Amino acid sequence: VQLQASGGGLVQAGGSLGLSCAVSGRTFSILVMGWFRQAPGKEREFVAAINWSGMRTNYGDSVKGRFTIARDNAKNTVYLQTNNLKPEDTAVYYCAAKSSPYDINTYNVAGYDYWGQGTQVTVSS
Repeated sequence: VQLQASGGGLVQAGGSLGLSCAVSGRTFSILVMGWFRQAPGKEREFVAAINWSGMRTNYGDSVKGRFTIARDNAKNTVYLQTNNLKPEDTAVYYCAAKSSPYDINTYNVAGYDYWGQGTQVTVSS
């Protein structure tokens, strides 16, 4: 499985960015897709997750109400719409894929089997 994240950039506080993650390879083995982020000097943090049917989503507390995760099966793509961005949202954003069902490890880095290369999001104040 290969993941290719895109859509990052520089935006002013209050602005929006749409991130995409294209999935290729053995996509039938993927049950959950997630987004994580890592700021300089900090640990990688859970942002959002969605199961392969799209019927279940979860968000990290710091992004609830501002970010939305979605997926398009026909395009094998997962999206993260980020709205009302804040300077503290500045980080490298990673998409990840999990070949096991939704469980407690959905919120943990260690629960994911495949990772994309990351895309930088910078929010200026």
